[in-house]
Amino acid sequence: MKTTMRNAMLCAGIATVSLQGCGGGSETHSDFTKVDVSKPVSDWVMVWNDEFDAAEIDSRKWNFEVNCTGGGNNEKQCYTSDKKNAFISGGMLNIVALPAAAGADKPYTSSRLTTQKKADFKYGRFEMKAKLPSGQGSWPAFWMMPTDSFYGSWPKSGEIDIMEAVNLKVPNATGVLEANVHGTLHYGREWPNNLSSGKGYALPEGKNPADDFHTYAIEWQEGEIRWYVDGYLFATQRQSEVRYNAKNQAVGLKHRGWYTEYFNQGTGEKELHWDKAPFDQKFFMILNVAVGGNWPENVNKGGIDAAAFAKGQSLIVDYVRVYECKVNPTTGKGCETVRPGYDKLTDGLVEGKAPIPAPPSTGIPQNLTIFDGTPNPNWPAWDCCGGSNPALVADAARGNVYEFLVGAAPTVNGFVTRTAFIKDPAGVATPFDASPMAATGNVTFDMQLISAPNNAAAAWKFKVESSEGSTAAELDLTVGGPAPAVGKWQSYSFPLSTLAAAGLDLAAIDVVMIFPAWGSGEGAVYRIDNLKIGQAPVAKPQLVLFKDGKNLDWPMWDCCGGSTPTEQVDDAEHGAVAEFSIGATPTVMGFITRAANGGSDKPFDATAILDGGVVQFQMKLVSAPSTPNAAWKFKVEADGGSSAVELDFTASLEAKAPETGKWQTYTYKLADLAAAGLDVSAIDVVMIFPAWGSGNGAVYRVDNARIYHPSSDIPVVDGLLLFADKAADDWSIWDCCGGSTPTLEQDDTAHGATAQYIIGAAPTVMGIQAAADVSFDASALLQNGVVRFEMKVVSAPSTAGAAWKFKIESDNASSAVELDLSASLEGKSPTTGQWQTYTFPLKTLFDAGLDISAIDVLMVFPAWGSGNGAVYRLDNVVIANP
Repeated sequence: MKTTMRNAMLCAGIATVSLQGCGGGSETHSDFTKVDVSKPVSDWVMVWNDEFDAAEIDSRKWNFEVNCTGGGNNEKQCYTSDKKNAFISGGMLNIVALPAAAGADKPYTSSRLTTQKKADFKYGRFEMKAKLPSGQGSWPAFWMMPTDSFYGSWPKSGEIDIMEAVNLKVPNATGVLEANVHGTLHYGREWPNNLSSGKGYALPEGKNPADDFHTYAIEWQEGEIRWYVDGYLFATQRQSEVRYNAKNQAVGLKHRGWYTEYFNQGTGEKELHWDKAPFDQKFFMILNVAVGGNWPENVNKGGIDAAAFAKGQSLIVDYVRVYECKVNPTTGKGCETVRPGYDKLTDGLVEGKAPIPAPPSTGIPQNLTIFDGTPNPNWPAWDCCGGSNPALVADAARGNVYEFLVGAAPTVNGFVTRTAFIKDPAGVATPFDASPMAATGNVTFDMQLISAPNNAAAAWKFKVESSEGSTAAELDLTVGGPAPAVGKWQSYSFPLSTLAAAGLDLAAIDVVMIFPAWGSGEGAVYRIDNLKIGQAPVAKPQLVLFKDGKNLDWPMWDCCGGSTPTEQVDDAEHGAVAEFSIGATPTVMGFITRAANGGSDKPFDATAILDGGVVQFQMKLVSAPSTPNAAWKFKVEADGGSSAVELDFTASLEAKAPETGKWQTYTYKLADLAAAGLDVSAIDVVMIFPAWGSGNGAVYRVDNARIYHPSSDIPVVDGLLLFADKAADDWSIWDCCGGSTPTLEQDDTAHGATAQYIIGAAPTVMGIQAAADVSFDASALLQNGVVRFEMKVVSAPSTAGAAWKFKIESDNASSAVELDLSASLEGKSPTTGQWQTYTFPLKTLFDAGLDISAIDVLMVFPAWGSGNGAVYRLDNVVIANP
């Protein structure tokens, strides 16, 4: 009731069904139209009721709210306790909306009754039998609010609308008399970022709720609320169900329902919760009739029909009853009155609007080109609401660009990657994770205004959304560049940090919009080019002390022992390395840039990489010092020795002592060195040595010694080559159940050795399987990655028309997806004797339920039991970015 849905709901289809109870498995004989209030009904026990048989409204049960605040919806009534607005007559409660006296604060009066602090409930069945008012502007409601705002102010603590109706018996745009009632939940973040979800229902046979009495009820249990009219279950809403991968990371929602946001009392941080909250606290009931407001005044005929209220409009209530589930009063579970389809999204189950947890970031910045002259099938150009089709047109200077126009219908234009709007068969919804470059990335594009909007004052807007609109940031276009000028190409850049500060979750960007402000754009024609999300390469300073050869500015150095460190050739992986030898004279060794010691006086300033930067080297001990258990040291000096830090090897991040004959890596954080007193702005010596006086006899080698920021080494995510001439290490070609042993067979010159599978009489599936405790994490490939393989059927199955299947499993079969080969991007069935390629986007597999963080089996096979006689080969099997 507190806030409104903007559009009237469509009528729900009506079917005659038998009700089921107690979890849906057994028949119930509950008849909620004929109740002896002294006896329990089925598994429901009545715990509170008002039959309105007394002469007066029972003040022990009901409170009157008295105010003229408009309910937060711009309603036009004052709520009173006057007996003209609320009274009992003939065993019925009457709540009457009437015209107010001249000069009153609001043009109408009415009443709003609540049970707050007198009858508060957590779970149960809540039912009202009533006849509803009608007329343009009428808004009766039977609803519930939290007794205590446990999770915060509205709507964070929730709102349950059991029944609402507006403008009953008033024609809608098609001339049909309004007859819908609505059941709704309100939840989410604080206004104006609140959310609601619900469903409308129309009585069968054209009946109208304003003509007769009908029952309106919910059954509320832990994690689920169901709505009923005359015993028919027309809507179900549930808590969200989070989807986790094998690493127990949230990667999406199995069911999108409600959610809430509140502060963690332990950490003080604001958190999202996809669980039973906020609908797990006590709520109280409310009965009222509002007049006008944002919802009723903007649908049907609009406004308020004063004539309809001249003699009053009444909500007439026969009874209100509350039942408790005796099977489990604590959770409310076990007394469910359900029907087939009540829990299906195609029928009674309502999809909520909870934010969808984005898959965990890979931490790897990857740039995205949405459009640069070539359409991206995953990100089509899009007109939200105006009915136009953005056109690819030739620009004389730029080649292909997208042209958008705005007509009389208000709209926004841009690019979208949501399944509902992707028409290209090659396209897949691929929300973009920009979070790894939050501090350095930008959304950039070029725009040319062809025709300005008819409204010369129209403001231009830039908007980005993520996670199906769960979060968004809208800015004036001039934040990122100049005001649009007719005939002129202009460039725009919006820092991702600015968008994040405006409320955008950067982890799952799925819409980018450029448009004149809503309702002001008619007549606008404009073009977009070079739309990208990314960052320019950022060169972080680094110093390479030794890698495949010496740095002439930083020569190898023996402080005091009189030796000359040399370059030696080590194994194939390391090649040229620096070798140091210590004799009887105590010394320290390493790399130096001081001129007095043969360097070029080029101290390294590591200030720019202090946050996250490291000193790192690899070392192999060729001969250990003659002193047993000599401690190995790492020392860095700066500014001619004015500051220095010396640490044991065991204080490195790896915390390892050297082992003779083994290459080992040692890493020290620059921030730790600075905290220990090193001036990182003028590093001029790096030393690696056994403790002073204990190194006699030591011979050791150093390679890949450098001072750098690890992000400079962003890994290229190439994926996994499962089979090419042979199976990958820790993977094998495999027959599940047929008893055969797949073999390597030579094919043509292009393919060489291939995996060959033969299916006999025993039903089986075949493919490539990981060894025990081995799997592949493809999370970093989710945006654009694919599973791709080549296949040749040597002999077809004896079963004519046998369907060929592709199946992939993860985490010991805890999740799996099976598809026809014809569902690949190529859309082809196998042809005997011909090599064919099949490609399945990882995003498609993920959306179908596959946990891509622990892939351990890939199968290609004729449908189970239909493969006898099949001989086929696989090659070039990969999971990778294209």
